Amino acid sequence: VLLESARILGELARKINQPSILGELAAGILLGPTVLGSVRPDLVAALFPQEGSQAVALDGLTTVAIALFLLVAGMEVDLSSIWRQGRAAITVSISGIVLPFSLGLMAVGLAPDLLGRESGVDPVVYALFMATAMSISALPVIARTLMDLDIYRSDVGMVVVASAVCNDLAGWLTFALILSLFGAATNHHAMSIGWTVAATLGFTAFVLTVGRWMIHRSLPWIQARTSWPGGVLGFALSLGLFAAAFTQWIGVHAVFGSFLVGVAIGDSSHLREQTRTIIHQFVSFIFAPLFFASLGLKLNFATYFDARLTLLVVVIACTGKIVGCGLGALWGGIARREAWAIGVAMNARGAMEIIVGLLGLQSGLIGKRMFVSLVT
Repeated sequence: VLLESARILGELARKINQPSILGELAAGILLGPTVLGSVRPDLVAALFPQEGSQAVALDGLTTVAIALFLLVAGMEVDLSSIWRQGRAAITVSISGIVLPFSLGLMAVGLAPDLLGRESGVDPVVYALFMATAMSISALPVIARTLMDLDIYRSDVGMVVVASAVCNDLAGWLTFALILSLFGAATNHHAMSIGWTVAATLGFTAFVLTVGRWMIHRSLPWIQARTSWPGGVLGFALSLGLFAAAFTQWIGVHAVFGSFLVGVAIGDSSHLREQTRTIIHQFVSFIFAPLFFASLGLKLNFATYFDARLTLLVVVIACTGKIVGCGLGALWGGIARREAWAIGVAMNARGAMEIIVGLLGLQSGLIGKRMFVSLVT
């Protein structure tokens, strides 16, 4: 039901010249507690139970889906274009973190209760959490939208993707630090923030250097000795999932591991274009819609919707990210029109904002009203 609804509404979105992700997100909201749940809550509970094996299965499937989608997004990255746009990507990334982080910190510092701080939550930790939430982007949503609009591999697209990778890496490391300050472990191993930072940077460097070389050397051997396209498909997807599991284990979200491996695989000249297309279509039309549609199932938007709080959060978040990234692009030497396009593209939040919100909600850092505002 979820997949078919997401595909139908995704196709309808494309008919009106919108990214299909818009229809996929709408499918989840229509099938979830917000719309269908207000009419037939028993049907929503039967289709998408909150507990039990079916809930665990759906959660596991959507986690695999987003890891595989980021593998595909990584495979589409043109490293030579990123190196060429390096200065712009760095300025966009830095300003796209500093300005929204500062705005979020200042807003919560001036009016913590107005911005939804729950009683018993340390005001400093809450301010840091909100500042991080304001500064984080959603790499999966950015990648999917750019792909749907067919500008992913353009120079502007590569600046956005490179900036989003740096932005999210910094955002997740900051978020892990905040959770550790609050006393909530980001994973079962309760790793220190120092270990998480060191392991993340080391893993990134390894995958993009030695790992990239090893994959490049392995692909001809795999293609020569295994059936096509099964051999390369199995190799790519397994490697992506291993990397996703590793980055999840060290305290950074799984999507980073699969994205990095995707970059390393996609950069190899030995990867056939037909194989790349098969992986792209397989993931983008089956797995990705499941993840994006599942986001609307998380909660009832109507019940916990606070218009004033939501408006404040949206204004602070959008102002900080669009202005910050737009100015960063201008400083990086990009023309004004493209610079503000980059600012708007970097304002995509979706997946990551919801994950940050869920972790904050589970840790007791935020309440349901603030969670709804972050999702909105």
